[in-house]
Amino acid sequence: MSTLRNPPIDIDLAVQLGRLQLANPILVASGTFGYGREMASLVDLSRLGGILPKTITQELRKGNAPWRTVETASGMLNSIGLDNDGIDAFAAHHLPYLASLNTAIVVSIAGRTQEEFVEMCRQLSDAAGVAAIELNISCPNVSGGVDFGTDATMCENLVTACRQSCALPIIAKLTPNVTSIATMAVAAAAGGADAISLINTCQGMAIDWRRRRPLLGNVIGGLSGPAIKPIALRAVYQAAQAVDTPLIGIGGIATIDDVMEFLVAGAMAVQLGTVNFYNPKASTDILDALPPALAELGAKSVSEVVGTLHT
Repeated sequence: MSTLRNPPIDIDLAVQLGRLQLANPILVASGTFGYGREMASLVDLSRLGGILPKTITQELRKGNAPWRTVETASGMLNSIGLDNDGIDAFAAHHLPYLASLNTAIVVSIAGRTQEEFVEMCRQLSDAAGVAAIELNISCPNVSGGVDFGTDATMCENLVTACRQSCALPIIAKLTPNVTSIATMAVAAAAGGADAISLINTCQGMAIDWRRRRPLLGNVIGGLSGPAIKPIALRAVYQAAQAVDTPLIGIGGIATIDDVMEFLVAGAMAVQLGTVNFYNPKASTDILDALPPALAELGAKSVSEVVGTLHT
């Protein structure tokens, strides 16, 4: 483990995402970091800006049939199907541990209807240890719920309803599988989202041509990893031109260079996802490298470089 624990005193790593303040902009993405315990022996969790545990739903979900993951060139396909034990089990068995960690816990939720999203927000609103809620309206591997990420009116109405039902900061997670990511960002902002995270996975598939069968049990899955970074960068840049709401970049981020590219494109923070599977220490490696990278641009804070791309 690196011996560099503290950034230079003149570099401010804190970021403000609406009502959510983070010690630094490096978070780990939902579905790639378990519930924190799984990574505790590898990563100093207290150093992270925030942890997003695996997405939860109102009721238990068994998820999709196998195969659920397939390795691809520069990435992976997954079709987990939001397998989880439901919000009550999460609150009883996982949240107490997460709340004990010295970092922000952003709970990712998914619902089939607006009412389910709102009810989960109500349940989490007073839960100890929850810093914010991320609305997963963008998972491509489930039926129901994804319409909120592809229909601007439904997106705005959902964010509005969740914001009204809950005192916690609300983050809307958008899908790239739309005609205009800017349109969806505007809708989330109009609904009162404190921040917008983008992107979720891109739809894709893998085929065994000899058997003439799809490799994923659900046929189509979500592509993540380095392969989608250019798409994610484009989405962040376009959203940054359309809204003033703070953005969280996601998609293929694995190195300090990736992080800096997203910051310059317009993201105030980032989430590391697929990299956690093959380099679980990437988050702390990046944190070590972040202050020198900011200093290289003559910046004394993260916010000084956000959205500074010259075009």
